[in-house]
Formats: sequence, C-alpha cells, structure tokens
Amino acid sequence: MAEIQLKNVSKRWGAFVGVDNFNLTIADREFLVLLGPSGCGKTTTMRMIAGLEDATDGEIAIGDRVVNNLEPKDRDIAMVFQSYGLYPNMNVYDNIRFPLKVRKVDPSTHDERVMRAADMVELREFLHRKPAELSGGQRQRVALARAIVREPNVFLMDEPLSNLDAKLRVSTRAQIKNLQHELQVTTIYVTHDQIEAMTLADRVVVMQRGIIQQVGTPTDIYDKPANTFVAGFIGSPAMNLMNGTLKGGTFTGEHVEIAGLSGPDGPVTLGFRAEDAAVAQSSAEAEINAPVYTMELLGDATMITVKAGGALVSVKASKDYRIEIDETVGLHIPPEICHLFHHETGARLDA
Repeated sequence: MAEIQLKNVSKRWGAFVGVDNFNLTIADREFLVLLGPSGCGKTTTMRMIAGLEDATDGEIAIGDRVVNNLEPKDRDIAMVFQSYGLYPNMNVYDNIRFPLKVRKVDPSTHDERVMRAADMVELREFLHRKPAELSGGQRQRVALARAIVREPNVFLMDEPLSNLDAKLRVSTRAQIKNLQHELQVTTIYVTHDQIEAMTLADRVVVMQRGIIQQVGTPTDIYDKPANTFVAGFIGSPAMNLMNGTLKGGTFTGEHVEIAGLSGPDGPVTLGFRAEDAAVAQSSAEAEINAPVYTMELLGDATMITVKAGGALVSVKASKDYRIEIDETVGLHIPPEICHLFHHETGARLDA
C-alpha cells in the first residue's frame, strides 16, 4: 500500500515561501500530476516527498510510515528526472542494473529484472550501447527502465519529457501512461505542460505561488475551473476571459452582449472555451461583433481571434472557413457555455 499523505506541508527559505500549507492525500496506485508554471512549488513539493528537501513544517507519510526524517534511499521511491542522469561509461544494460547492485539485490535475479524492464520500454536491442549512442527519447526510456527495475512503492517523475521534441513527447507520454497502468504503482508527475497533465493524470493538482488552486480529475478542472488562473492555464487555447458588467442576467462589455446568464449584478469576468462557441450565421445571432485580429489554420479547424473588451477572444470554426484580418465577424456565445468569475479575486461564481 503506497498511499501518500501530505499534512500542512510548507517549505520556506527565509522570508520566501516555496510551498504554503499543502494538504493532499494521494491514493494507492493513483497517477497524480502536479501542474503549474515555473516557480509555483510543484518540484519543491516532489523533492520533499523524495527527501531531497526537508519540509519546514508539516508531515509527509508514505503508506503507514511518516518519512520526514528518513533518508531518500529508505523511502522506497524511484525518481525520473528531466536530465537523464545516465552513466556514460556504462552500457544500457549496466545503467538499468545499477540500482540493483547499489541496493545489494540478489545477483541471480538481476538479469531477469533488467530484461523485463528493458522489454517494457522496448530497449532490448539497445542493451549493449552506451548512452552517447542513443537518441534523447531512448535515453529517457533507459531512465524509465532504471526506475522500473527497482520495483518501488512510488514513482516520482520531474518533467521527464521536457528535453524531447514534440513527436517524441507524444509517443513517450503514451508509453508512460501504459507503463503506469501495467505496473499499478503510485505515481507523482511534475509538469508545466497542461496537455501532459490532462492526458496522463487520474487527478491534477494545479498550483500557483506555492498554493493549491484546484484538485480534481482532468474533466473537472477543464469543465469547472475554480478560478481565472486555472481557467487561463488549462486548455489549448486557454479559456477566453473578458471583463465586463453583469446586470439583470446580461453581460455587457466592449463589442459584447450576452443575455440569459445567472449571477450577481456588478463587474465580473466572463469565460468560455473556443471550441464551445461558433462563428455566427447572422449578425442577429452574434453576441460578439468585432474585427478579426488573426486567423490560424490548424488542419482540423480554423482558429478565429478577435479583440473585444481589451481581450483577445478565440473561437474555433470549420477547417475550410476563411476570413480576412480586420474584417468584422460575428461570434455566437450561448449563455450555457459561459463561466462567471469574481472580478477581483478571480474565484468562480457560478455552480
């Protein structure tokens, strides 16, 4: 059992707060992603779980053991870093085997365990090669195999795909997802890439400035962001956010008027996703009428962006839709796709 509990965990360096009162229970065998921009505290949180950083306050438990005072080697975890950390003088086989030698695992089991780990990441034919003879994707798979061979209670992965190109990121991401399903090991994964978070996670923890902003399934966070930070961070493109005034259920702002909303009168921030809105069939159907700022061809769709209410607002149109920059376009924003947030705090207003 590798349930992980963090209770009131904080990390401070003098006056600087890296992680602030972090509370979370990570279920046994869960794939949890810590997501946020650089400097939000996600890697620090992982390093405290690993024992590479000491928590200033709070308690960290793995299974039924409080591990605050345990050395990293005694926490039964395996880490995969952004840098592969391979030994250049060893071939792939010996790199994968190395944790077994260090931990004095019965040598008679080494070969079977190394071959099983190598097969899981499709490296058997590369076992004789040195790291310098491998591509970036292959080196990352060696690092994964070296973690797998340990058979730990917990995997910790710190931005393991950051150094790979776009195509390799997609294929390696799929491999990590499949591995976690096959191994059934509690996994904590750190990333600033919201696509990685949405595709890999059972649950996502969105962080900003050391504080948890929202915890939920990818669907929860995408469909009901807790605040404007989460709304603006999750999604590709991120949620459109516009400032305006709500009065009697009608939101008004520059170039925009949307009726049929439910919320308190006064200044609010309204949000909606590009794929939920549409180019209006007529000006009478349009809630936004504004000049085109840019048009992007995405292959499966055309992204239309206008400038309205001081914000850039994007809507996805059909892949064959065409319009010129500066030409006025009408956008249809049904009230049921809209999200309302507090104008000052950014907190979600609608249920």
